[in-house]
Amino acid sequence: MEVDLAFFAELLAHTLSFWWVIIPTIFLGLIVGAIPGFSAANTIIILLPLTLAMEVEIGLIFMIALYCASRMGAGIPAILVNIPGTAGAAATPLDGYPMTKQGRGQQALAMSFVASTLGGLLTTIIALAAMPMLAEVGYYMHAVEMIVVMLFGISLIATIAAKDTLKGLIAGFLGLMIGSIGSDVVYATPRGTMGFLELYDGIPLIPALVGLFAVSEAFIIIEKSSIITEEGRATMQKPGWGATLEGTFLALSKWWHITWTSLIGLIIGVIPGAGASIASFVAYQQSRAFSKTPELYGTGHPEGLIAPESANNGVTSGTLIPLLILGIPGGATAAIMLVVLQYHGVDFGPSLFFQQPELAYGVFMAMAVTYALMILTILPLSRYMSRVTLVRTVYMAPVIIAFTLVGSFVPREYLFDLYLGLAFGVIGYIARKTGYHVAAILIGVILGPLLETYFLRALKKSEGDLMTLFSSNLGNILWALLAASILLPIFIDRFRKPKPTDAAL
Repeated sequence: MEVDLAFFAELLAHTLSFWWVIIPTIFLGLIVGAIPGFSAANTIIILLPLTLAMEVEIGLIFMIALYCASRMGAGIPAILVNIPGTAGAAATPLDGYPMTKQGRGQQALAMSFVASTLGGLLTTIIALAAMPMLAEVGYYMHAVEMIVVMLFGISLIATIAAKDTLKGLIAGFLGLMIGSIGSDVVYATPRGTMGFLELYDGIPLIPALVGLFAVSEAFIIIEKSSIITEEGRATMQKPGWGATLEGTFLALSKWWHITWTSLIGLIIGVIPGAGASIASFVAYQQSRAFSKTPELYGTGHPEGLIAPESANNGVTSGTLIPLLILGIPGGATAAIMLVVLQYHGVDFGPSLFFQQPELAYGVFMAMAVTYALMILTILPLSRYMSRVTLVRTVYMAPVIIAFTLVGSFVPREYLFDLYLGLAFGVIGYIARKTGYHVAAILIGVILGPLLETYFLRALKKSEGDLMTLFSSNLGNILWALLAASILLPIFIDRFRKPKPTDAAL
């Protein structure tokens, strides 16, 4: 079959005919993404018998729509109540939640929805056009290159530490130490497990996530009557769609910021095993590093919200490229899609694009249509979703704790994880009350084990030679970019500050 503009136009019209599958799945995905502990992956697993019983095309569209919508849904509780629905939304509360406390929750949600939609739609179109080239990224990103990518995300700890260097670094190192708990990567020797078999596989991410953010936040807000300030409450009481329109136009005005941060998500998504959490942290760090107003990040800055949301939605199309071209899933959801498609007899690889182009390209067309329909169906809801913040904390805090602890139980179904979530909640509460940033702890917990894995893999291949970290041309380019992203903002900041003589004049 010839692939040309007529083919894509016909494929678009055909995909739109499945609106009756896509629209209900969008709302299901939003709910799934907004509940910590749930995700597109475990929801598809729960519904696996139904998915296998569907026709391959309908099943694929259902999985794609659920995947995209759940990614967007994870940002809703992150913005409104400081609870990331998934690890991919862990950077979203850094500026999203301060906006909510200022009474700008409706505006923040609108910005998040627009950034997520445009980021996902843009990268889907790029993936369609540049699929062969993007597929080769996985061949060049080996252990050395991945170490540098991890360091981009971990360097965000230093960014957070800029306000209080000692406390920021202590929080980051605490996270790295907690992330090292579990079996040693090389010899499988238990480290810091304290005899608990449940910790041999390492610290489970969801209990750490909901404990540090959700449970600790519930402990904090119960001390106040409301999440938002009095000025913010007065702002929220004003009826109308003004804040939604304002957030929409503000996000659209940042189109270039959405573009390059979503491309970060696309490239990282192509790398098998990287994921949205790395993409969102890297995008946030790069956004702040090259911002003209880095001091505004963490206070409710629009670019600080746009960067992680556009990046983690840019990941969605990236994870499917190695799946379709190489048969290697880029993430957990893509792995389940692999099982479903293999059940229906679909063969992966370059031949798929010649033998069944309507299916191969249909994956990305379904993703593009899903994002287009999401902005039409979800954006108007930002006005009503933001009203959640007006609920008194005496009612909200117990609900948050109950739902998030259930979410920490769901992935592994261990009662131990409930207690672990509470333990992290206490750690997060103490950290907040004493001025330590819980985001720095979480970065260490998420990225620390990944960094160790790739570092030891690189050393094993080089027989212990540390110079292997600088043995790759691409790796050296990434090292230079990492150094530039850390050092250039320092020099730029010093250059911007007026000289004493100029200030005196």
